[in-house]
Amino acid sequence: MLPDSKIPDGPMADKWENHKFDIKLVNPANKRKFTILVVGSGLAGASAAATLGELGYNVEVFTFHDSPRRAHSIAAQGGINAAKNYRNDGDSIHRLFYDTVKGGDFRSREANVHRLAEVSVDIIDQMAAQGVPFAREYGGLLDNRSFGGAQVSRTFYARGQTGQQLLLGAYQQMMRQVNEGKVKLHTQMEMLELVLKANDDGVEEAKGIVCRNLTTGEVTSHAGHAVVLATGGYGNVYYLSTNAMACNVTAAWRAHRKGAYFANPCYTQIHPTCIPASDEFQSKLTLMSESLRNDGRIWVPRDPDEARRADQIPDADRYYYLEEKYPAFGNLVPRDVASRNAKTVVDQGLGVGPLKNGVYLDFAEAITRDGRDTIEEKYGNLFQMYERITGEDPYTVPMRIYPAIHYTMGGLWVDYNLMTTIPGCYATGEANFSDHGANRLGASALMQGLADGYFVLPYTIGDYLAPKLGEALLSTDDEAFIAAEAEVKGRTQRFLSIGGTRSPEYFHRELGKLVWEYIGMARDKNGLEKAITEIRALRDEFWADLRVLGDGDTLNSSLEKAGRVADFFELGELMARDALDREESCGGHFRVESQTPEGEAKRDDENFTNVSAWQWHDENTPPTKHVEQLTFDEVIPSQRSYK
Repeated sequence: MLPDSKIPDGPMADKWENHKFDIKLVNPANKRKFTILVVGSGLAGASAAATLGELGYNVEVFTFHDSPRRAHSIAAQGGINAAKNYRNDGDSIHRLFYDTVKGGDFRSREANVHRLAEVSVDIIDQMAAQGVPFAREYGGLLDNRSFGGAQVSRTFYARGQTGQQLLLGAYQQMMRQVNEGKVKLHTQMEMLELVLKANDDGVEEAKGIVCRNLTTGEVTSHAGHAVVLATGGYGNVYYLSTNAMACNVTAAWRAHRKGAYFANPCYTQIHPTCIPASDEFQSKLTLMSESLRNDGRIWVPRDPDEARRADQIPDADRYYYLEEKYPAFGNLVPRDVASRNAKTVVDQGLGVGPLKNGVYLDFAEAITRDGRDTIEEKYGNLFQMYERITGEDPYTVPMRIYPAIHYTMGGLWVDYNLMTTIPGCYATGEANFSDHGANRLGASALMQGLADGYFVLPYTIGDYLAPKLGEALLSTDDEAFIAAEAEVKGRTQRFLSIGGTRSPEYFHRELGKLVWEYIGMARDKNGLEKAITEIRALRDEFWADLRVLGDGDTLNSSLEKAGRVADFFELGELMARDALDREESCGGHFRVESQTPEGEAKRDDENFTNVSAWQWHDENTPPTKHVEQLTFDEVIPSQRSYK
């Protein structure tokens, strides 16, 4: 059974303010008596660590990178949403709230989304004050552009490197606290276990973590009064994705196996604007920012046998499929809609490029209209990146794009305070499930990560810590830490002792093929049942034929990868089980059996207006599903239409 979600009573616009008054506080003199462990150094982790440290808590940050600046938040390109209405085009907190709930296909918590919209306006002020170089108009005001799923310009940006600039802002604030002695930074440390200990009432609480030093192989324990997981999403289960190669689910999955419920794992986002795969042996895909859809027009030839160059094909022979099908939003429909339509035209044989696996994103009209200098000022670094990768100049020929796995809306279940089902264990940013429903609107990931870290968690974590004043840290010599360390070392030894013939990379690639084929852009009952069977069979092969060279007492990237792939196997099966159970289409979850005559996602609000939160038992026992019923008082669910 799910615990209380702690959604406050009262009018939607007042819930967050009232809640901040009602929750318990830790006074400034007592904050120094608590230690908080933050796992992950991206936007959610760095902003949380910086703020908690400045408030006076003792904070320890753990990242498996050599520098927090290498966190995957750096890869976000296009922008960050905020309802400041600088363009005076009708935006408001309520409209951002409405667009986000609708964009998530009415499968997110209204209260969480409204809070996100409220604090969005503060994020921009916070980051601008830190020196983030947002783009500005001629008069000096911050500039905005549009993103999919909205008819207003609310996206603030720093050319095509918004994530990098925001991360540097949060990083410098965290490092200021490191210099002040309030934050202790641990680099190249991977969390491999969450440590629990029962309190006087018999309830197990998070008391610390066990990590492996990726350089030396040393396994160490770290105690805290609370643990914050800010470890990103699980998109790399697909192998080919826009995520950094090191992104994984392990920290969240360790918590899941210890009792943290995993919510909506089938909600994965396919980004429509990715460079198509070029061969079978590619190990990563490259994202082109969604901001390009502001000025680029998406099309394919109407004739599947078209042989002319793109610039020689007249408009009459071009199929601008998004503009024709969705005239109100055009090329700025939400990501799930744009992605499914790209798949449809490619499946119809209209794809472009050497492998016929892409569609055109064409800037010719924008360059003619606004001039090359204007387009270069907006997107120059993105155009350069595309040319370096493909050898094609997007100023003279259209970009080729195709959907790819990008973001995961599912994650650890959290209540309104961002606490998981394990007391004392929190999840922030992409690691939790709470704000995006079945589909994330573009430019909302950066918004959620910073909202959680700067403006939500620093309030809510005090509600848990306040009653624990005077409680000592659990000693790392306690049997709970000793058992957790033994578990980590035993798992490591198991990987090293199999002595098979296949590398972790081989198994990851094969798993990715299964997950993409059966739990990708379209899912059906037979395919999902087959996925469960085939993932289990491949997992059995993994444990019988894995080969990890080297040992566990030094740098060993193969050993790191083996642990992450082992967790991906268990996650992949849960994704298939969740997708099979949810017999409806919504957002990024598209069940072939549930679609409108026009091929759009068809929800089943009577049976599935809920969150599916799964409880782990063991490798051989199916998980238990717990349901959180969703209610909509402000935005009434309807068939999404962007026409």
